[in-house]
Amino acid sequence: MSRRPAAVAASVLTVLVLGAVSACSSTSSAVSGGSGGTPTVKLMAGGLDKQIYLPYQLAQQLGFYKKYGVDVQLSTEQDGGVGAEDAMASGQVDMAGAWYNHTIEFQAKGKAVEDVVQLSGAPGEREMCTKKSAVHSGADFKGKTLGVTDLGSGTDTLTQFLAAKKGVKTDQFHRIGVGAGSTAIAALQNGKVDCVMTTQPTVAAIQKKGVGTSAIDLATTSGATAAMGGAYPAASVLARTDWVNSHNATVQKVVDALVATMHWINTHSAADIANKLPASYVSNQLVTKADYISALTEDKGQFLPDGLMPAGGPKTSLATEQLVGNVKSSVDLSKTFTNDFAIQANKTEGFKTTTTPAGPNG
Repeated sequence: MSRRPAAVAASVLTVLVLGAVSACSSTSSAVSGGSGGTPTVKLMAGGLDKQIYLPYQLAQQLGFYKKYGVDVQLSTEQDGGVGAEDAMASGQVDMAGAWYNHTIEFQAKGKAVEDVVQLSGAPGEREMCTKKSAVHSGADFKGKTLGVTDLGSGTDTLTQFLAAKKGVKTDQFHRIGVGAGSTAIAALQNGKVDCVMTTQPTVAAIQKKGVGTSAIDLATTSGATAAMGGAYPAASVLARTDWVNSHNATVQKVVDALVATMHWINTHSAADIANKLPASYVSNQLVTKADYISALTEDKGQFLPDGLMPAGGPKTSLATEQLVGNVKSSVDLSKTFTNDFAIQANKTEGFKTTTTPAGPNG
């Protein structure tokens, strides 16, 4: 029995017919957030100006949150500050724009957090390395110093995974937090690190300055599948399961807005997207607007068109967490994500879905 409203339950039946049962975390009923007016949701993202996280701000720029009846107050995590997923888990914000893998880590720690809409099927990351590093794969990490956003972040997990997959243990290389943008670039320029895992537009800036090249591509769904053995669900919207259960209608409004945004991204060019984003996101001290558009054109394939968790994605993410040793206990994947809200959003707007949805086992 689904915990969702009747309309959503009907959509789940559609998925059952297709043979893919969407995951849900509880069977309790829920009420809408707000008290008669437009509900307000606080959402913190892991870097609103990063291309991998552009859908959250784009939805605001397109007026989709307002269109679907929710006031989403966006904020971005700061270097050295609390991570978006931790801010959500502690109740500082209602939702987090962060990677799906955190739901698995939270469950292993006894905390119920779920992914309510999936925005990308790849990390959108590239391992950017200096030429003298001679790094071409995780096998070359031995003896190197590798930059990640923060220790314990998604980029940290991926770095360890790429090494482990090639038989390189974590005590055979060094990892340090270098943030993103100018701090990540400086770490490469100053010889503090041999490589840094980062996203666009930082990737484009590194290439333009000639301080590093792309050694490992995890920026698109096809690239992630080749390097990791399957789609790796990254950017998503996470919320505490108890909050989702008590704010079903509000969650649906947020997902409606973001699914509409993903459809818009899928049907528009990188230039169209850049034109809608804040000017400071696409043209700044790191990149020109032309650089931004070129980079987005190259990596636009990371975004999913319909907000659905892709089949196999949760299993790939869990395997990654287990291989690097972040998760040692059993995990019930069905409690880490739900496709119910995205299914309903696509049905409401009449969007044709192309992503094969994950079943309860991932």
